[in-house]
Amino acid sequence: MATSVQYQLTNKNGPFTLVTIPKPIPQASEICIRTKAIALNPLDFKARLFGAAIESWPAVLGIDMAGIVESVGANVTNFKPGDEVFSLAGTTNRAGAFQEIVTVPEHFVTKKPTTLTFEEAATLPIVFLTASAVVGHGLGASLFAPVDDDVAAGYKSVLVVGGSSGVGASAIQILRLALPDIKIFATAAGQYTEHLKSLGADQVFEKSAQDDPAKIIAASPGGKGVDAIIDAVGAAAKQGAILKALSPEGKKVYSQVFTNPGGDVKEVPGVEGSNISLSFGRQAFGLPGGMQAIETLTRLVEEGKWKRPKRVEVIGEGWDAIPAGLKRVMNGAGGSKLVVKI
Repeated sequence: MATSVQYQLTNKNGPFTLVTIPKPIPQASEICIRTKAIALNPLDFKARLFGAAIESWPAVLGIDMAGIVESVGANVTNFKPGDEVFSLAGTTNRAGAFQEIVTVPEHFVTKKPTTLTFEEAATLPIVFLTASAVVGHGLGASLFAPVDDDVAAGYKSVLVVGGSSGVGASAIQILRLALPDIKIFATAAGQYTEHLKSLGADQVFEKSAQDDPAKIIAASPGGKGVDAIIDAVGAAAKQGAILKALSPEGKKVYSQVFTNPGGDVKEVPGVEGSNISLSFGRQAFGLPGGMQAIETLTRLVEEGKWKRPKRVEVIGEGWDAIPAGLKRVMNGAGGSKLVVKI
């Protein structure tokens, strides 16, 4: 019998164990991918420490990967064995990235541009999809279909809180593509200013502006504040002052990324009629044109319209490199996206 291996987490905050399983067989609309690189994410260490998004144990973690197509289901026509691809991985054991062969739905997968290594490609899916969701779901501006003129006219300026995060840096690029005429502001440590401007930000403010947004308000068109805030890091839950940057006369949109259960903002004090939303990566597939989301990412890379949000750091090779990598992600990996070669 043909076999594969999974790097299973035995229980919450427990050890990892390498387990041999029968080789996966794809269902009709699925693709099996032999893993070549895995990108590590905050959700991975949260799943390990707190059981976030885990339905049962043992569990296979990992939501970002790249590799080579091993086999395809009967209904899959756009991929074949041997194709080099990258993919969103899943939260079920057959779909988690921490295994030799990952099995996912076809719409999770896209062909790897020749300009990217497996390690670089593995860092892209979840931040792109999450940023697409927080812009499309929160602001009503899908990257994957024409934006309604009335929607576009409602935004003159948008603030991205946590601009140097993977989702924040991706959101800046998506805003520039979907709403090309708006002013884009961001908060980030000063060392990331030039990088974020190269992605499309007009002005970058130090993180201290999250406690006192007076400079952001002053820089906004009309000097009354921004029309929308995209919170890529859940900052407003602890630094509520940033919400004062919203103009009381604008769209009053606060679009936040799901970061911690129960850690989302429920209201914007002092702003009547505010529009609050909470987004996560898979919502991108439900946007207008969203079933082509991950395919769009490949096209943008090939056309030179997408830059890697963060620098890529390969921290090791093989399953044993994962635990130390997760510890680094938990403690803060700075401006790097950590990757393990398989």
